[in-house]
Amino acid sequence: MAVNGNSVRPKVLIPEKVSPDGLALLKGSLEVHERQGLSADELHEIIGQYDALIVRSETKCTASLLAAGKKLRVVARAGVGVDNVDLDAATKLGIIVVNSPQGNINAAAEHTIALLMAVARNVGAASLSLKGGKRERSKMVGIEVKGKTLGILGLGKVGLTVARAAGGLGMRLSAFDPYANPSLAASANVEILPTMDELFEQADFLTIHTPMIASTKGLIGSAELSKMKPTARVLNVARGGIVDESALLEALEAGTIAGAGIDVFTSEPPKPGDTASKLIQHPKVVATPHLGASTMEAQENVSIDVCEQVLSILSGQLPRSAVNAPIILPEEYRTLRPFVTLLEKMGSLYTQHFSPSNTASQLRTTFDLTYEGSLASANTTKPLFAAFVKGLLSPISSPDSLNINIVNAELVAKERGILVNESRSRDQVEQEGYSASVTLRARLDPRSSSASRTRRAEASTTNSASAGERRKKIEEQVITGFVSHNTPYISRLGRFTTSFVPEGTMLICRNFDEPGKIGVVGAKLGKAGVNIRSMTVAPIETGGEEVGLVGDGSVGEGGAEGEKQREALMILGLDRAVDDVVRKSLIGEEGMLEVSVVVL
Repeated sequence: MAVNGNSVRPKVLIPEKVSPDGLALLKGSLEVHERQGLSADELHEIIGQYDALIVRSETKCTASLLAAGKKLRVVARAGVGVDNVDLDAATKLGIIVVNSPQGNINAAAEHTIALLMAVARNVGAASLSLKGGKRERSKMVGIEVKGKTLGILGLGKVGLTVARAAGGLGMRLSAFDPYANPSLAASANVEILPTMDELFEQADFLTIHTPMIASTKGLIGSAELSKMKPTARVLNVARGGIVDESALLEALEAGTIAGAGIDVFTSEPPKPGDTASKLIQHPKVVATPHLGASTMEAQENVSIDVCEQVLSILSGQLPRSAVNAPIILPEEYRTLRPFVTLLEKMGSLYTQHFSPSNTASQLRTTFDLTYEGSLASANTTKPLFAAFVKGLLSPISSPDSLNINIVNAELVAKERGILVNESRSRDQVEQEGYSASVTLRARLDPRSSSASRTRRAEASTTNSASAGERRKKIEEQVITGFVSHNTPYISRLGRFTTSFVPEGTMLICRNFDEPGKIGVVGAKLGKAGVNIRSMTVAPIETGGEEVGLVGDGSVGEGGAEGEKQREALMILGLDRAVDDVVRKSLIGEEGMLEVSVVVL
């Protein structure tokens, strides 16, 4: 099976263990290389061959490794956290980073409950004592969790799952999360507290379920632990570093809190003699080696999830769980996908058709995109923006240097001096036979020298027809498109109303609308051995005004002197490429004004 019509199968590197079912999904259409045990240098040496990289938590995806991956389009983390991936570097390079935020929710929640019970009943110490030949029942007296308060820091999916399980054990539930869903919290009998301090003061057990970001690093330190009850226990199955390990060790040794259950550490594996190692050895700590997602079911779930996403992304589809890009819901994805194709084709059509080699005007770098009809209510248009920028630059960039998507489109546009203004129009377009359309208008940057020359020329002219034509030239770089039955169409190109599918090789000719022009073009193409697959002839959009040839030979508006000749646009779908010799020979024909060859 080829991906995107390419006979060369994309390559995927997997340096860590992935479930067999996940691998089976990939092997049907991709070239999969399992290379466990690679050193950092070995990985760096071979990464340039691969289109995708699938990792767990051990592989460090540094900026230098990502830069060496010249072909990399996606890095997939089989799990939730992406601490081992340099997101800033990936974003600049246009590499999509995906994870599996759903696959191990239940596993992480269950492990939290396991640590809660182990800490409450001294399970770890009792097991170790018994295995040592001792029977110290009086030293291992624990506490019941029924009636105790579980404080939940971060009421996301894992936090809510923990809450529901703890509620079944008869615990009182409190949480602090400024972004918590009140209705979901209420349905789980969780009281949302206004401050973290209140959570620390009330909790008999404090469990942490927040991501590890700059604002949460060291979130729980000496000051926070000092607010807790001396009988309280702290649980962390989220990310190492959220709890200050030195402060936690001091609090345990001083009796500020009664115990801790820890599954994650700042440095994994901990180094001998460091703070994490001392915590692991502490008698009041139950420690596990990052087992939150280590169940057979979770491993299978996350592997299948990320493998499906890698397959989708390499097939040109939108990511559903991108960490460094907006998340697109499935229903939104289904709506946007055909318009993503449309916008990329509109961008490429603009660059190729309005190229200075084809027309008398110049390419512009300031654009207005107007989304009309149902697209006006879309939650996000970032995929459309990215597709447009990609299409715009594809014809003038080498494939190796162009990796544009929703991850880095804004950065690329800024670097290239491209300004795109997006707006929405709720005007109904159903009467046109479709529910949504997009209009692209390219305009001169008002700060540019070209714009200044145009203003001076308009100010100096006394011929209204000439001034009108100049204004029209400024405005004529317009493309409108729509989607019908998931097929993109162009309904306006420049000043011409049309309807054609933008695909394959096309010859676009602007000429005077007079007999014989189609025959001339057909004869030229036939002589070159090129067959015409489709043809559309588009009239000029005059807005009710006549357009004609004025006395000086330029095209003018109604009321000018001279014989009036209307213009038309001829769009021909061809079965093969057309060289520049043929294009230039057509321009030399009488009445042929502009000719462009567009390949989409």
